[in-house]
Amino acid sequence: MCVLRTQTIFGAVSPSAFNQIVAYHRPRIFALAWHILSDREEAADVTQTVFIRLWDRQAEIDMDRVDAWLLRVARNAAIDAWRRRRTREGVLSTDTDAVEQLAAAHQESPDAGVASSEFRGRLRIAVGQLPEPQRSIVVLREIEGYQYDEIADTLDLPLNTVKVYLHRARRRLRETLRVYSPENA
Repeated sequence: MCVLRTQTIFGAVSPSAFNQIVAYHRPRIFALAWHILSDREEAADVTQTVFIRLWDRQAEIDMDRVDAWLLRVARNAAIDAWRRRRTREGVLSTDTDAVEQLAAAHQESPDAGVASSEFRGRLRIAVGQLPEPQRSIVVLREIEGYQYDEIADTLDLPLNTVKVYLHRARRRLRETLRVYSPENA
């Protein structure tokens, strides 16, 4: 949670406080968008859009809950961008070309072990194939390190629902990735 206490001017956040909010939250907003979109440029666009929306709606937002608001807006904006891209490209989630493009876009550095690199690529693809909100919950919990209650607040879901979705997502990932385990090779 952001420990920043904002200074306000006539009900709006001061420019210096706004810059502090942006500096504090930008890495997490970008990471969430990147994990949903798997594209750095689109993630940067989504990040910028989120902070523009914050600036435009700052008088309406409870600054004590700005963390959850930012993540919710980032998630929704990233999902919207993903849907627009999918519609624009006419790619179905079962299209093998799209899977190959996604895997090629996420090749790890040559210094990393080949097996580890391949597994991470498969993991990214598997996470990308999870339905919403399971994908967002996995990203927020396993990659961003959020607590269950923070995820529930961010996604506006009951705590037990978050736990159930996370359990189902983990099970689905295990089943998907089991095919690639060394025992099955």
